[in-house]
Amino acid sequence: SLLMLHRKLGRWFQPGGHADGDFNLAAVALREASEETGIAGLRAVGPAIDLDVHLGSPPNEEPHLHLDLRVLVVADEGAREQRNDESLALRWVDEDGLDALDPPVDQSTRRLLGRGLAVASVLVGGGAG
Repeated sequence: SLLMLHRKLGRWFQPGGHADGDFNLAAVALREASEETGIAGLRAVGPAIDLDVHLGSPPNEEPHLHLDLRVLVVADEGAREQRNDESLALRWVDEDGLDALDPPVDQSTRRLLGRGLAVASVLVGGGAG
């Protein structure tokens, strides 16, 4: 999975962003992932694989609830990332690699990574589960 070290929040997250009134949430996920990773040819796989509700406290904003509807977006093998100004770094990680990230990732990101890898494994392997 590709995670980004978010410039504004200083934490590791999945690529993503605001829907800004676009009700095609798979298209929003694809657009945001493409913009934030610089990877061409990404594909969104629906339906959503995870939902997370949490309190966001961005700098210079009042704390407010964030609703993250998470969609699996896949890249071709060998895809090369190119970060934009929204991140300090991009890093490909598996579940074992999460512990090496600084600052540490939260439980929600761990859950998402596990779920995304499990769904991707079924898609690639053709298994059930």
